[in-house]
Amino acid sequence: MAIDTVMTTLHVLVGALWVGSVVFVAGAVLPAAADGTLDAAPLEAIADRLVYLSRGASVVMLLTGGHLAGTGYTVASLTGTSRGHLVLAMLALWFVFTALVEIGRSRLVDGLREKRVRAPASAATGVFRAAAVVGLLLLVDAGLLSAGIELY
Repeated sequence: MAIDTVMTTLHVLVGALWVGSVVFVAGAVLPAAADGTLDAAPLEAIADRLVYLSRGASVVMLLTGGHLAGTGYTVASLTGTSRGHLVLAMLALWFVFTALVEIGRSRLVDGLREKRVRAPASAATGVFRAAAVVGLLLLVDAGLLSAGIELY
């Protein structure tokens, strides 16, 4: 039982840190870069750190979430209950979130390598905002799961 508590805590903390980082980049860093406040070098460093955080968080989330799903659910309960559907929705959102962060970073860094800032920041902002929305949906999903709410 203690291992489940540790896995749940790690899962929630890493997920919140990951989503918070993406929301911060989408809401504060990229608008500042699009306004010309940030230079290419610091913006590239932020993008690199974000993608390393994202990749590391993906691994942690896969391991901890896999453990929690494997010990708390069967195939029947994943596919036949509202809590199981929330877990499957979380998995789908997690894949979308990861992909959006990777796509956004790629759009950003491609332009930064040419020492351009405003255009790549503008190009990546929409993708990062979409990732932020998906991340917030992940947190809502996690909240519903942690509250033990049955949707139907």
